[in-house]
Amino acid sequence: MATYNLSGYSTGPFILLGIPGLEEYHVWISVPFCFIYLVAIVGNSILLYLIVVEHGLHAPMFFFLSMLATTDLILSTTCVPKTLSIFWFGPQKISFPGCLTQLFFLHYSFVLDSAILLAMAFDRYVAICSPLRYITILTSKTLVKIGVGISFRSFCVFVPCVFLVNRLPFCKTHIIAHTYCEHIGVARLACADISINIWYGFCVPIMTVIIDVILIAVSYTLILRAVFRLPSRDARQKALGTCGSHVCVILMFYIPAFFSILAHRFGHNVPRTFHIMFANLYVIIPPALNPVVYGVKTKQIRDKIILLFSKGSH
Repeated sequence: MATYNLSGYSTGPFILLGIPGLEEYHVWISVPFCFIYLVAIVGNSILLYLIVVEHGLHAPMFFFLSMLATTDLILSTTCVPKTLSIFWFGPQKISFPGCLTQLFFLHYSFVLDSAILLAMAFDRYVAICSPLRYITILTSKTLVKIGVGISFRSFCVFVPCVFLVNRLPFCKTHIIAHTYCEHIGVARLACADISINIWYGFCVPIMTVIIDVILIAVSYTLILRAVFRLPSRDARQKALGTCGSHVCVILMFYIPAFFSILAHRFGHNVPRTFHIMFANLYVIIPPALNPVVYGVKTKQIRDKIILLFSKGSH
C-alpha cells in the first residue's frame, strides 16, 4: 500500500482505497452493489412519484414516507456512486471539501432517518389511539412543522462534526482504507488530538438516536395496549397490519445500525474487512428494502403500484 507523507499540514485530496483485503474481488462485489443501488433508486423514485400524483396518498403517513424515501435516496447516492467507481477503476481521489460534504450527508441522513421513523411512530400512535382526532391533530401545518423541526434537529446534531474535522491538521497519510469518508475514519488521519471528535461523534448522535428509539418503544407500547383493548379480532388485525410495514423498517434500520456502531467502537477483534463491508451494506440495503416493504405490506401503495404498471402494460 502506498503512503503519502506530507511535510506540512495539508487539506489536499484523500485517496479512498475500497475494501482492504478484497481488492481482487472489487469488480465482482460491484455487481450486486450496482443492482441493489438501482433497486433503491427506482423503488424510492416510484414511491415518491405515487405519493405526489395520487390524491389518495396525500395523508400524514405518506408525507413521512415521502421524507423517508427522499432521505434514503440522499443516503445511498452520497456513498454508492463513489464506491462503484472504486470497485470499477481502483482507488479514487476525493477532495477535502468533497470528503466533508460526503461525511456530513452520510451522518445527517442517518440521524434524519431515525427522526422520521419517530415521526411515523407518532403518526401510528395518533391513528390508533386517537382515531377521531387524527385529522385535527396532524394537520398540514403540523406536518410541515414536524418535517422542518426534525430536519433542523438532524442538521444541528451533526454539523458540529464537520467543523471539528475541518479544524484538524492533516500532516500524515491521506489514505482512507474505506469506500467513503466517515467522521471518525477521517479524524483518525489527523496529526492532532481528536478526543473531542471521538466523544462528540459517538455521544451526541448516538444519544439522539437512542432517545428516538426509546420514544418509538413508548409509542408502540401504547399502540399495542390500545390494540388489544379493541373488541373484535378483525379490528385488532387491521390495526396491527397498518403498523407492520413500519415495524419492519424500524428493525431493518436500527439493528444493523447499532451493530455496526458498536462493532466499530468496541469490536477490536473484528476484521476491518468485515467492518467496511458491513458499513457498505448498511448504506445500500435499507434504502433498497424500504420501498419494497411498504409496497408489499401497505395496501394503498400496493394497489397504486399495480394500477401504475397495468396502465403501462396497455
